[in-house]
Formats: sequence, C-alpha cells, structure tokens
Amino acid sequence: MTEKQTFSISELASEFDVTTRSIRFYEDQGLLKPTRRGQTRIFSTTDRVRLKLILRGKRMGFSLAETKETFDLWDETLSGNEKQLLKMLSILDEKRAHIEQQKADIAMAELEINTREAHCREALAELQKKKQQHESTIEQPGHPAEQS
Repeated sequence: MTEKQTFSISELASEFDVTTRSIRFYEDQGLLKPTRRGQTRIFSTTDRVRLKLILRGKRMGFSLAETKETFDLWDETLSGNEKQLLKMLSILDEKRAHIEQQKADIAMAELEINTREAHCREALAELQKKKQQHESTIEQPGHPAEQS
C-alpha cells in the first residue's frame, strides 16, 4: 500500500486538530505552499511535514518568523545545510535561555507566595488565639461583662 501523497485542507485540519483558518494563515505567511485545482488547495506531503513542524515550533516557543527563516534556509538546498543547522542551534539556545529565566521567575514568585502565605497564617493564628482568649474571659463567672 502506498502512502497518501496529497491532502485537503480539512484532512490536515482534522489530523492536526487545527482550524482551516489557521492553515490558510500559515499559507498566507508563506509557510505552506499548496498547489491549486481551481479554488481547492492541494497540500503535499512536504506541506504536511511543514505543518507538523510549525505546530511543534509553536509548542517550543518559536515565532512564525523563526519557523519561516528555518524553512527558507532549508529551501536554499535540497537537504539543508550548515547555515540552517547553526541558525536552528542559535534559536534553540535562545529558547532554552528564555525558559530557564521563566523557571527562575516562577521559583521566585513561588517563594514570595510561600512567604506571604506563612505571614498570613501566622497573623490569622494570632487573631484566632486573641479571639478565643477574649471569648473565654467573657464566659468566666463574675466577669464585668456578665454583671451588666
């Protein structure tokens, strides 16, 4: 059995759980290049692979411009080249640094939340203790509050 060579926009949308509007947007941005049969878009296996890479790139934080740049470098040769690989490594390094900074920011925010929570719990415990002491004082026989 041979693998399918062409795909409709709705087939790709269904397979990758994206809207047809998103696929048309990627086409408008020059990321996908379907052929046309009248008004119908015919997507190739290359378009299918590119859509998969676009979506993977989005999950990794790649902008569409960065994705397009890597596609353009690939298109310069039949199998990619050193320039493309170096660019990809550079982008990946930037993404990793960004994620590391986000992790540090999250850790700092978590520390601040934990500190605030501890202060709030201490203050609440102190208020509850004072309230309980006040209530127990009022309940004692002969307390001035009961004599009125």
